Amino acid sequence: MNTDQAFDLLKDAGVTESSSIQTVRRWLREGKIKYEGGNGNRKTGYLMDDTDQAFEMLKDAGVTENNSVQTVRRWLGEGKIKYAGNGKRSTGYISDDRASKLAINESINQNKDEIIHRLKLKIQAQEKHIEGIEELHETAKRILIQQRDMFKKEVAILKNEKSELQNESKDLLKENIELRNELIKLKEKIRNNYMIDSTIQPNDYSEKLGLSKMASDKEVLAEYKGLLKITHPDHNGNAKVFHYIKTDYDNFRKNNKGK
Repeated sequence: MNTDQAFDLLKDAGVTESSSIQTVRRWLREGKIKYEGGNGNRKTGYLMDDTDQAFEMLKDAGVTENNSVQTVRRWLGEGKIKYAGNGKRSTGYISDDRASKLAINESINQNKDEIIHRLKLKIQAQEKHIEGIEELHETAKRILIQQRDMFKKEVAILKNEKSELQNESKDLLKENIELRNELIKLKEKIRNNYMIDSTIQPNDYSEKLGLSKMASDKEVLAEYKGLLKITHPDHNGNAKVFHYIKTDYDNFRKNNKGK
């Protein structure tokens, strides 16, 4: 192969002109090509010895493997490569591109294996990612279940407390009603004793209070104090009744002062 043929080969393979010039010069120094036809009259229809030689030269020129496969296949179809090569430089004229197809298929198979390997790695990474997501989902699910159970317990406790408060409120209301009724009766009794019953003598303090005639002075005083507290206007008592009771109370204390 001469310099013109080598230059045309590289250009046809897609190598830039500057890179082609540098490669041709290097091949010429290394004795891989002959200096013939270097006058610009580049011959066409040149032939390579075999496909192996074509792959090696393209590889040496820096052409990628995929581009080399496509270029060699095209050259073989165009009759620019004379023999098929499989690493042993076998002979035999090639009338079709079956040998090239074998080389291309081998390269494609290698590429497929690489692609499959990469896909497997991606699938493994995705599976790990999915496992991580599933684990997070299960963790979140457990937390939500725990929170739900806790809320249910709190709701049950609140319901019990509400029920207890309602019962206590009912008991207090009942007790308040009973006390109110007792107070009403007591006030009614006091009113009757001091304002209606005219048969009671003014100085019959024990009888006015509904006590026994044998009641002690301390008992009478204690009863008066209780009535004064109940009938006091500040406690919603009857002012008129309070006045009567207060008058009797003062009189009783005055009459018993020396005792």
